[in-house]
Amino acid sequence: MATQRLRVLSGIQPTAGSFHLGNYLGAVRQWVALQETHDAFYAVVDLHAITIPQDPEELRASTRLAAAQLLGTGLDPTRCTLFVQSHVPEHAQLAWVMNCLTGFGEAARMTQFKDKSAKQGTEGTTVGLFTYPVLQAADILIYNAHRVPVGEDQRQHIELTRDVGERFNARYGPTFTLPEPYILKEAAKIYDLQDPAIKMSKSASSPKGIVWLMDEPAKSAKKFRSAVTDTGTEIRFDRETKPGLSNLLTIYSALTGISVAELEEKFTGQLYGPLKTELAEVFTHWVAPFRARTQEYLDDPAELDRILAEGAEKARAHAAATLADAYEKVGFLPAAQA
Repeated sequence: MATQRLRVLSGIQPTAGSFHLGNYLGAVRQWVALQETHDAFYAVVDLHAITIPQDPEELRASTRLAAAQLLGTGLDPTRCTLFVQSHVPEHAQLAWVMNCLTGFGEAARMTQFKDKSAKQGTEGTTVGLFTYPVLQAADILIYNAHRVPVGEDQRQHIELTRDVGERFNARYGPTFTLPEPYILKEAAKIYDLQDPAIKMSKSASSPKGIVWLMDEPAKSAKKFRSAVTDTGTEIRFDRETKPGLSNLLTIYSALTGISVAELEEKFTGQLYGPLKTELAEVFTHWVAPFRARTQEYLDDPAELDRILAEGAEKARAHAAATLADAYEKVGFLPAAQA
């Protein structure tokens, strides 16, 4: 008898427009692999996006672009469930129940809230930003996900999810699967091309240090050729003393599957220039089919919307059943049938 697949859930915000190389190599590439081994649910989390002000038309366009890019990277709607978060209202409905089980102190201790609220100040910080980790918990619990692929910086959010899920189970009876963080050891950590001390990030990276996948390849190739390296000439991976060079070797290895050790041998005796030039060519060759596939979906919005509607229908079948169970256990009066 076939073993039932474990369920995995993850999401990405639609606020950045184009994905950058760090998004792909650090997270989305693993999503593609996980759809082959897990019962995979992936969401464009537009509800989370509005914790900061959004232009409505830009948000709609960015949501479609995010979905198109996920499909462009290789997500297959016949192998995974791909949907837009706001198309499944049960997320927000369960989040209210979980808000009522989450302590104020618990929410206040969330690292990302503390960091973002410190930057935005009291007047610029919304209640939505404060409670978004609870919505994130509802995103996960409503599908009874077993695993959530995250980086180490998101582990705290999974711990909160487990805490509120366990609290519900203890109070109302077994209901929710308590998820495990799925830390992908092989996921590449990509750094800014101009400041390799910081991760490549839409909020922290400089324009010349971040590689956007939907940019013209020639523009991205120029960024690789002008990437910061280090003093000296030896091509050797050393994160401490050669962070810029090590970042380029990591990217090259991640895009080609060639080990870093093999790359060190390949470029023995050469200066940094040939490595940068070759990496620019590798990236250009890799990104071209991704951009073409993404553009196909953007050029056919009806087909893209059909895929997302089908994904939302599949997601709601699971979410509605979980919410109905939770509502019944909490004691809500069931709605009478018309």
